[in-house]
Amino acid sequence: MARKKRERIHKGGTPDWLVTYGDMITLLLVFFVALFDTTDADVIQINQMISSLNNIGMGASPGGNTLATGKLAELGNTIGTLPSMEKGRMLATAKKKAVSLFQPEIKSNKVRISSDERGLVISLASDAFFRPASADINIEETRTMLIRLAELLKSDELAGRQFRIEGHTDSSPTDPAGPWFSNWELSSARSLNVLHYLTDFGAPEARFQVSGLADTVPIADDATEEGRAYNRRVDIIILDEGHL
Repeated sequence: MARKKRERIHKGGTPDWLVTYGDMITLLLVFFVALFDTTDADVIQINQMISSLNNIGMGASPGGNTLATGKLAELGNTIGTLPSMEKGRMLATAKKKAVSLFQPEIKSNKVRISSDERGLVISLASDAFFRPASADINIEETRTMLIRLAELLKSDELAGRQFRIEGHTDSSPTDPAGPWFSNWELSSARSLNVLHYLTDFGAPEARFQVSGLADTVPIADDATEEGRAYNRRVDIIILDEGHL
């Protein structure tokens, strides 16, 4: 009878020590997540890892094969020494430098810095850099910012990198009586003028691409004034190799 009673007690639930152990593991996980510095992470590589994990067991990619020893290991190379990893670290360093250089402008929403699948994106708020409905840069107020940006683009961390300048507007139509037939012309002219100033300040002209995208790539709700202000921007993109 005593044996049966003990068995019933044993089957009644999770042992107390296992609950305590689980709590400890959870706290350790939270601790290490808090220590993780997201500025060191390369967004491109993270997205690739997430994609590969999502494919495991779905037939798209056989799990485990990517961990097999290959020819690169035989030659003395490791994942940490591959050129793409090194360039990813350099781009992360450039992001830290950009955040430091433009800290005052970031706080005042004149400049935004982010990363996406294209690479490192430095967004200039059009309202802070251009006069209303104009492609003329307010150089008196933005000269020092553009000089700092040119210095960043020609720095050693970005040697050999390609850059793209994208002009964006909101969906408000241009004045038919004005100099711009549509937002396509306005966004393109703003991109070109940013390019001219950056190259005048020493940025390498041959490594740039320029485009005007009008209102086709909004980043905020264009139905509100605040959203339209966010959408009016010029993006300087330090391109990842996959988006040259």
